[in-house]
Amino acid sequence: MSGKFHLKKSSNGQFHFNLLASNGQVILSSEQYKAHASALGGIESVRKNATRDGAFEIKTGAGGKHYFVLKASNGQVIGQSQMYASERSAEQGCDSVRRHAPDAPCRTRALPSPPDNTGGLAPNLGGRTPGQTCLAERVQHAV
Repeated sequence: MSGKFHLKKSSNGQFHFNLLASNGQVILSSEQYKAHASALGGIESVRKNATRDGAFEIKTGAGGKHYFVLKASNGQVIGQSQMYASERSAEQGCDSVRRHAPDAPCRTRALPSPPDNTGGLAPNLGGRTPGQTCLAERVQHAV
């Protein structure tokens, strides 16, 4: 089983995604995006930059725990990990992103919407129901 991206619409109407390892653990989380297409572009950026030399930076957070960020070639942070107890564990998290991101499919999940006669379609997700793939909607943009 390979990793996968989960793209979700938050209760505030914005979109964000997580990259999950093959064991279901979240290994990278995105920022919030106002537009669905921008979130898809963020996924493409993670796919592209995950194998780029120098794209990961390991940092130390509160309490001495470690985390990493994935940066685009322009230096913009495109994803951040959870906290790890050791720097070595954070390095292993980077390796997991490198392995899973390039070919990970994208699944769309949405919060339940109030009844509005949409026929059960996911709100603001281009008519897809939750769980349908968004691979066909890959957005090509400069990352």
